[in-house]
Amino acid sequence: MAADLLKHRAAGILLPVPSLPGRFGIGDFGPEAKTFARSLGQSRQRFWQILPLNPIEPGKDHSPYSAISAMAGNPLLISPEELMADGLLTRAELTKYTMPSTAVIKYKETGNNKGILFEKAYTAFSNDNDDALKTDFLQFVNSTPWLHDFALYTVLRQHHREKPWYTWPEPFRRRDEQALAQFARDNERAIDKTKWLQYIFRRQWTALKQYCNDLGIYLFGDLPFYISYDSADVWAHPEIFSIDKQGAMIGVAGVPPDYFNRNGQLWGMPVFRWDVLKKQNYSWWVERIRNNRILYDAVRLDHFRAFSTYWEVPSGNKTAVKGQWQKGPGADVFEALHEALGPLPFVAEDLGDVDDDVYRLRDELHLPGMKVLQFAFGKDMPTNTHSLHNHTPNNLVYTGTHDNNTTRGWYRQNTSSQERKALSDYTGQKITERNVHTILSRMAYASVANIVILPFQDLLGLNEKGRINTPSTSKNNWEWRMLPKAFSPELQKQLKQWTIQYGRDTAPEKAGPTQDKPRRRNTSTPATTIKSPDTTTAQ
Repeated sequence: MAADLLKHRAAGILLPVPSLPGRFGIGDFGPEAKTFARSLGQSRQRFWQILPLNPIEPGKDHSPYSAISAMAGNPLLISPEELMADGLLTRAELTKYTMPSTAVIKYKETGNNKGILFEKAYTAFSNDNDDALKTDFLQFVNSTPWLHDFALYTVLRQHHREKPWYTWPEPFRRRDEQALAQFARDNERAIDKTKWLQYIFRRQWTALKQYCNDLGIYLFGDLPFYISYDSADVWAHPEIFSIDKQGAMIGVAGVPPDYFNRNGQLWGMPVFRWDVLKKQNYSWWVERIRNNRILYDAVRLDHFRAFSTYWEVPSGNKTAVKGQWQKGPGADVFEALHEALGPLPFVAEDLGDVDDDVYRLRDELHLPGMKVLQFAFGKDMPTNTHSLHNHTPNNLVYTGTHDNNTTRGWYRQNTSSQERKALSDYTGQKITERNVHTILSRMAYASVANIVILPFQDLLGLNEKGRINTPSTSKNNWEWRMLPKAFSPELQKQLKQWTIQYGRDTAPEKAGPTQDKPRRRNTSTPATTIKSPDTTTAQ
């Protein structure tokens, strides 16, 4: 990843991969992803910002910020069409499980259908004699240190009917070596299949990333700070998390009460034991970031403030009110990362309840921060750091983030009459819900901030029904999808015009090379296409 990647004046779009259209109930790494990438290129966009790609589960509302692994990928994002191109599925098999491309992700039906297709593809892979593909798979297995623990955890979780690891019988809960070895022998095929799915995920994503890079588009990822209590990482590395010898949480992550939320937010995740991590030279974090270097060209550090100080709530509390601020690792962890991995193009998510120490850490590390225009039009607008006239180059500017309402929905639902008047006075224009998304988008492009990222829903002018996530709620989140052909030629033309007009076409045209993976001979027909100010990401 280029160290100066974020220093150029450029533009991009925020769209999660699951929000792409497609034939199988959820956006994936197949033809529609490449179509979207081509539209980005034709629009002179240089960044495609996505949300975390880690495995999700229904118990956490399918939130990618409550993943069951910090390292693994979400198998639902694997493209059946790409498996067909590899000769592992037939067109008839794909047709049988095709779903309409609806505006809402249907997780249950999608999981069932893709699960059937993955079983067929894995069986075809196992029975085939393609030495190149199998050799590549073995190389992935042997070079991926987190993979075996993740596969064991996944199959053990299935064996225990998806119950969390801390409820398993003691030999499994406390990782008795003999019990785990016997379980692995008894479930060899299921464990191998789990590893194979991760291999296919990585292979397809690598191919998509290379496709984007060849178009001059950089992939901008997102790194949640915490990891779910019920995760492969907490099960495999309990010593680095705040849990006791029985696996029960001691310190729980969250954010404190504020003007917008009198109870704060209790995220239900264990905080890190930074003293133990430091003694290990932050090896888990090094491996995590090394993994992200493979996946992305740049990475946003969600909840950056926790590297400075974090809110810890004693286990057993039902709200975050009785928590306390604890000192984070500060620059020390970044020094270890730099020593192990070299320069890293991070972006600090410096939103929410932040103080001067957080800004000092951000600036000490020379990291870009974030400006969100929806946060700018309160009573403090003249001095508000999000106001357009207070922006500085070393920042990324957004109309809103994935935790915000869409700009049209924000104007309809979340602004006061005073804020609407402030926005109108500031722009010197008559603002309505029909034009507010265009006006804020142009303001973002006009900013002196180096990078502008617009949520795709704001480009479409969608109301609150296009919202991705509402923090502190547990329904109707992470479900929105764009419809086919939504990225119209007219929209591409508009973006291209803004990019040129506001001088945002200066980023390097080509990203760095990605290692090629062997491509299997195609034995079938080619695939065709038939946060509000009070919060950082709600974990």
